[in-house]
Amino acid sequence: MALTLTLTTSVHLLSSTSVAHPRIFAASFRHRSRFRRPASSISNFQLGFPSTTTHCCSESLRCLCSPTSAAASPMPIDVSTPNSQFLDSLLYSRAYWVKEGVIAWNVDVGEGSCYLYASRVAGLSFSEDGIDGYDLRVKLEAEFGSLHTNVIEKFPHIGNYKPFKVPSDLDIRDLVKSQLVIVCFDAEGRLIEGTGLQLPGVLDEVFSYDGPLGANFTPGGGVSLHLWAPTAQEVSVCIYKNPLDKSPMEIYPCEEVSGVWSTNGPSSWEGCYYVYKVLVYHPSTLKVETCYANDPYARGLSADASKTYLVNLDSDDLKPEGWEKLADKKPCLRSHSDISIYELHVRDFSIYDETVEPEHRGGYLAFTLKESAGVKHLQKLADAGLSHLHLLPTYQFGDVDDEKENWKYIDTSVLEGLPPDSAEAQARITEIQNDDGFNWGYNPVLWGVPKGSYASDPTGPCRIIEFRKMVQAINRIGLNVVLDVVYNHLHASGPHNKDSVLDKIVPGYYLRRNNDGFIENSTCVNNTASEHYMVDRLIRDDLLNWVVNYKVDGFRFDLMGHIMKDTMVKAKSAIGNLRKETDGVDGSRIYLYGEGWNFGEVAKNGRGVNASQFNLTGTGIGSFNDRIRDATLGGSPFGHPLQQGFITGLLLQPNGHDHGSEATQQLMLSTAKDHIQIGMAANLKDYLLTNHEGKQVKGSEILMHDATPVAYASQPTETINYVSAHDNETLFDIISLKTPMEISVDERCRINHLGSSMIALSQGIPFFHAGDEILRSKSLDRDSYNSGDWFNRLDFSYNSNNWGVGLPPKGKNEHSWPLIKPRLQDPSFKPQSSHIVSTLNRFLDLLRIRYSSPLFRLDTAKDIQDRVRFHNTGPSSVPGAIVMSIEDGHKCIASVPQIDPVYSLVVAIFNTRPSELSFFTPALKDRNLELHPVQVKSGDEIVKKSVYDAYSGGFTVPARTTTVFVELRNG
Repeated sequence: MALTLTLTTSVHLLSSTSVAHPRIFAASFRHRSRFRRPASSISNFQLGFPSTTTHCCSESLRCLCSPTSAAASPMPIDVSTPNSQFLDSLLYSRAYWVKEGVIAWNVDVGEGSCYLYASRVAGLSFSEDGIDGYDLRVKLEAEFGSLHTNVIEKFPHIGNYKPFKVPSDLDIRDLVKSQLVIVCFDAEGRLIEGTGLQLPGVLDEVFSYDGPLGANFTPGGGVSLHLWAPTAQEVSVCIYKNPLDKSPMEIYPCEEVSGVWSTNGPSSWEGCYYVYKVLVYHPSTLKVETCYANDPYARGLSADASKTYLVNLDSDDLKPEGWEKLADKKPCLRSHSDISIYELHVRDFSIYDETVEPEHRGGYLAFTLKESAGVKHLQKLADAGLSHLHLLPTYQFGDVDDEKENWKYIDTSVLEGLPPDSAEAQARITEIQNDDGFNWGYNPVLWGVPKGSYASDPTGPCRIIEFRKMVQAINRIGLNVVLDVVYNHLHASGPHNKDSVLDKIVPGYYLRRNNDGFIENSTCVNNTASEHYMVDRLIRDDLLNWVVNYKVDGFRFDLMGHIMKDTMVKAKSAIGNLRKETDGVDGSRIYLYGEGWNFGEVAKNGRGVNASQFNLTGTGIGSFNDRIRDATLGGSPFGHPLQQGFITGLLLQPNGHDHGSEATQQLMLSTAKDHIQIGMAANLKDYLLTNHEGKQVKGSEILMHDATPVAYASQPTETINYVSAHDNETLFDIISLKTPMEISVDERCRINHLGSSMIALSQGIPFFHAGDEILRSKSLDRDSYNSGDWFNRLDFSYNSNNWGVGLPPKGKNEHSWPLIKPRLQDPSFKPQSSHIVSTLNRFLDLLRIRYSSPLFRLDTAKDIQDRVRFHNTGPSSVPGAIVMSIEDGHKCIASVPQIDPVYSLVVAIFNTRPSELSFFTPALKDRNLELHPVQVKSGDEIVKKSVYDAYSGGFTVPARTTTVFVELRNG
């Protein structure tokens, strides 16, 4: 997911209603400064409560929320009554019911008193005598000392709050269904402070549940429905015969046991549709609301996503031929170290592929067409060694209507005639961008249902069957399937938004809230709270659903750092315990990785130990290595676009941007090399490397600009090395921005290959963005999450790379238009078909080289430390060149076990310089090195000019070339 950071703390209570910001208490109350929220955090807050909706996608710090949110109509609170000032205090939930017997609140009662008030009908109001409209009033005793350590462990952000004792005779199971307020009075009985309560702590302690949820089909043919909703006052299920029916054919009341509402139905329900009708107090409106919600454990949906489809995923009718035996026919995977990943959007794959029937373009079934250009392209990659295909979100997400007849379209023939730097194309695209068929999909509505817009028919079981056919077809190509999952946030919240689900069922529980009680939005909007038990369970259950019912082979976690480490570790364990004999899948094959960025309210373990890069050390869960990306390309996605890096000309071929003095640039370049080299050693924190100063240091001792260690991994599979992804500019585009304008397109193509080669030949898991290998361009769009098919086009006919299809959309790119425009205008920037085909062939060579030797895919940190060496290091090293050797056991090095039957040594040299490299090292003298057989047969005539001289230990490598030398074991 890609984040564009807006430095204001969002509040989920947004409205177009123009009402003054709420005062906290009436004039007779004593204001306390800690209750006054800073302007930056309340700037978007007004009285009125629409459901918040996101239009977003992710990277390490950026939010892509649409400026035209499709939020529901505001639900304003009348602030003209005498009670309005008390109502103002109810807008906040600053106290936490953390355990059955403890409420935590950041107040000092002193000689005063504290009371808990409850109203089943949400009728609490303020009068001169205090609080009216309550059903229950209970005195709370302030306790001496601090909160218990286990409470602080669960809620570290309130560690300094004071505990208040709750009487043990309260019926908590009933009380949590009411509007709850805690109020503080002074010694004279004057009300001085009050607030609502956050309930997740007590809900977890009292109502945590591991039994059945969702729809369960019994062997006898009946159906049982189970919904966890402990704060609901009533729950019933509305059954519909058809997806378009306005009125249910039956309404069944559910019975509650320990917070779980259940009902049983006949077998005739299968194939019908249902929604839950939930009567529940909602803190965003201060009312008891009647909410209509899909099942959080939905496995199917109606075409308009308004109803849950009652479907038995184990039905034979939903299984393609050979489905039950798919686990036995999965592509071979020796270990996770053998993984390489190719990231692809389902719609991008085929929407412009004329070898695909129009009705299948942009959908699941396009992957089943063996003779299509796209499938043939994937087959080339798989044949060369690629192991995993990562699909951008395929669950039910918002902002793309599943009913295709509702989409709007652009006449692309008009766009094709526009100048390459025209602003007209982006203007036309953005006019319909919220009503077309394209979106990355990082705006989840329901996690457990395949997206309907990718199916031939979004109604009924079609999306399920076609998704399974897609997985089956991709496996037959020889690729494993990775799903991109977004558990860190939800598309919508509130009691009435059509895309809100979880927040209708247990309001205030599933979404993480700040200390004022408002939903955290650091991920984009509506952050989820996996530190709460039933959120953690829902995530784990959903992953198991995709593994068991769809037989997928891995998961990429969007903004994984916003998920708790414990959730990730338990998920990995649960998946790893699956067995073919009992579950139909081998869970040990399944690989988990994600974005371990550490920011927002979860930073520094602010809500518990989160799944950040450093915290995941030792788990075997992979995280994206942004260090190697930034050092290779230059700067960061959030810096100046002209900031150059190791392959884009820093020091050696300046682009006119002010990078500082020559000495500064030399330091930047040598530091970048340190970062890249430790990344090529799988970013291992304990790997010993000679740095640019000539000192031997551990990876964890190499520091970034903010003194954060570069390396964090303890094993190679914990590092995902990459230089491009769906976020930010494509590899070719960022190279075209950062390199000098006067260099040729041939040189840019070689630089593109250099970037791919540094990833392909690194230890750890290599990750490639679809199109890296064919010079893919998005016309310099830095954020194409909602830029339509036009800017996201992939061409597997290899005729065009999509460069120069107009200025990229204004919203995220206008500030860079002055840099972009002259590049798009210049016809020399545009690659020809011959460039695309040549780049593809050289990329395939890289994969073949990687999979020609296990030395490029070492399994352990010890293997890497013992075998991998970097030679062009220290203060006298040649700038812009990396020389890496990987040694196997042979007669001269008996201490290293032999793992490669063919090669005893490989040497990879990356010359990013604009001139030929000559390099000598005694360490590699008198070896029998020769050019790798793959490069001997390569169509790249330049790489064949690379030379090794055994007598001197010297290497000669042409400009902007990656060369691999090998020593045959019997040579």
